Amino acid sequence: MSTEITDPEVLAFIARTENRYPPDAIDKTIADQRRVYNALCDDFRQPRPEGTTVTHEVAGTVPQRRYVPRGAGPVTVVYYHGGGFVVGGLESHDDTCAEIAAGASCTVVSVDYRLCPEHVHPAAYEDALAAARAALEAGPVILVGDSAGGNLAAAVAQTLRGADIRGQVLIYPGLGGDTIGLESYVECAEAPLLTTRDVHFYREVRAGGPPPRDDPTFFPLVAQDFTGLAPCFVSVADADPLRDDGVEYVRLLIGAGVTAYCAVEPQLPHGFLRARHMSHRAADAFGRIIDAVKEFAASS
Repeated sequence: MSTEITDPEVLAFIARTENRYPPDAIDKTIADQRRVYNALCDDFRQPRPEGTTVTHEVAGTVPQRRYVPRGAGPVTVVYYHGGGFVVGGLESHDDTCAEIAAGASCTVVSVDYRLCPEHVHPAAYEDALAAARAALEAGPVILVGDSAGGNLAAAVAQTLRGADIRGQVLIYPGLGGDTIGLESYVECAEAPLLTTRDVHFYREVRAGGPPPRDDPTFFPLVAQDFTGLAPCFVSVADADPLRDDGVEYVRLLIGAGVTAYCAVEPQLPHGFLRARHMSHRAADAFGRIIDAVKEFAASS
């Protein structure tokens, strides 16, 4: 796999991102990291598609935002946002969730799970699990998440094995691949927008110290049994230290008899969802994500 990026649209996206969220962001205070991340998301934010009703609610103690498009079917997408478990929230992924709802004709529930360092593991996982259980009370669900949110979606899918989960859609998820020696952490150690050093920083903040190496709710790849999980589609960026996490997760699922697919998106970096309105490559990747949600929603 080549990690070189030459596509002018993608390079413009990287430059625009780094103008708002500099490569040394993890050296800032947590408050400053959140400030610059929020500014980044505001810069890329798109208007919601027309015809989508948006409401706020609480599942137990977990705040959520619900997006209901015209003609929504019976399946609910439970969406977990990215941000390294440190940044992000309902606003950072508002447009993404609204576009998924409209594009897939599904209700989407965006989960405002607790962040670190104020709430270390397993707080985010517990909130993610509670939100999925609440959604399942109303009918079938699809678990979707990007980056840190992809980790949560995979962990919840494992915990709720056997529930009416129609699919998992993981977008450049961080699943603990460097703990089992996956090559992308070396090949893409200095990739734009996310480095291996960044990954290690976020996981130590999430753990409040050394991470628990044998905990599948922290590192879903260390689980011992992948049988019986919901079918899965994974979208990964080629120039991303997390790339091989998604590839390996799909390999393990297929080995356990689970239907699973992985799209490795060439010349795209981590965080490419924000590029979907300025890069043809990112737009196509987002289209494949929407298609996967639609396919899982149509399954019985």
